[in-house]
Amino acid sequence: MEAIKRILSYPLSILFYLFFGGILVIFHPVQWMAKNFGGPSVHRGVVNLMNLCLLRCLHVLGVTFSFKNEYKLPEHQPLIMVSNHQSMLDIPLISWYLRRNKPKFISKIELGKGIPSISYNLKHGGNVLIDRKNPKQSIPALSEFGKFITKHNFSAVIFPEGTRSRNGELKPFAPTGLKILIKNAPKALIVPVAINNSWKLLRYGNFPMGTGVHLTLEVQEPLTIDKEPEILLKKIEERITLAVKT
Repeated sequence: MEAIKRILSYPLSILFYLFFGGILVIFHPVQWMAKNFGGPSVHRGVVNLMNLCLLRCLHVLGVTFSFKNEYKLPEHQPLIMVSNHQSMLDIPLISWYLRRNKPKFISKIELGKGIPSISYNLKHGGNVLIDRKNPKQSIPALSEFGKFITKHNFSAVIFPEGTRSRNGELKPFAPTGLKILIKNAPKALIVPVAINNSWKLLRYGNFPMGTGVHLTLEVQEPLTIDKEPEILLKKIEERITLAVKT
């Protein structure tokens, strides 16, 4: 059965990438028009629609989704969403299912150019691009980002593992970026987020894609910033670790 799924994954992956790439190309000029003629809120709506379309492309691969959130997240308070990271599809997953909280992403600076739609949104959608090899750029950028989400009641999304997990196992957290956000957004609510199974989409590499995967996104109990940073970081990591299944 596994061999058959692997064989089928080749033509299905080609179809998926055609749809995925087509959506990025189509939404690039649509984003530009929305941003320049409609303003930030219209642009945000277009980005939400784009992320929904990107997720729907995964149905070609037989992918299904589950979203679980037992907590009412405030829409008029800044949030810091702390998530594990398993694949590139984590971003549209968070963007769509938590869209009411206006998630903004911390991304490496290399993604800010050359990718239709994605690069445009990263540069013009209120996200922050950092050079992880250059603290003189990244630390001030993260500090300003924390103040930005506080001012506008947006949500900062951070993947503290740094790089995505190739097998679903949670990597040790790099605490620096999260500490900077907490310091500069002291009124924010911390929201741990656990993503499961998106690594299976890339179990063979970028091609072919995995098929028949069930992706889950689960919001864990939020935490207030009222503890020492080290204690708070430990609690965040514990909650995500318990919810990640390998």
